[in-house]
Amino acid sequence: MRVRTAALVLALGALLAALAAQQIDARGRDEIPIDRSARGSFSLVDHTGRRVNEADLRGRFLIAFFGYTFCPDVCPTDLQTIGTALNALGKAGERVQPIFITLDPERDTTEVLARYVRHFHPRFLGLTGTPEAIALAAQAFGVIHVKVMPARRGTNAKHGDYVVDHSAVIYLLGPDGRFLAAYRHGISPGNLAAAVSKHLKGGRS
Repeated sequence: MRVRTAALVLALGALLAALAAQQIDARGRDEIPIDRSARGSFSLVDHTGRRVNEADLRGRFLIAFFGYTFCPDVCPTDLQTIGTALNALGKAGERVQPIFITLDPERDTTEVLARYVRHFHPRFLGLTGTPEAIALAAQAFGVIHVKVMPARRGTNAKHGDYVVDHSAVIYLLGPDGRFLAAYRHGISPGNLAAAVSKHLKGGRS
């Protein structure tokens, strides 16, 4: 009986260790390696028409996502994740400024962005600018994007009917403007809140 009990305890311990390892691995898969010595720079216009650059937001943590308002699924999913995570952080979340930078300035005017970002969090800043300014911001963050025209669909096809293929990454920057972390598309709001909370408690790291 004692042998069976010891074996059961060992088996249970191994199972719990395996489950813990899976959870750690799952959290690890949420993060993407990033150069923490680099800064996320940009000089754009927010959804109220005010010019904004990274220096204007210095002193706050930034959580940033690049996308576009016509994005059918990836962008609204990740923006909703960010908004839910910030709400879960409660008072601590007020130290984090969420920003959404469009990769489609042709269609995403300040008015369009103003209507769009309010669906995800009241403190979201929607940022746009010239194609050149957007390209520089995307380069600073390492975002890859390309406009893709749809296959010919007869006489009803419109010139503005296109999609923007882009990398989907949630970036976290520290108060000094340097990158702290990057998270993959699909991270859960709970995991994102926990990851951001860790950085908030640690200052910059």
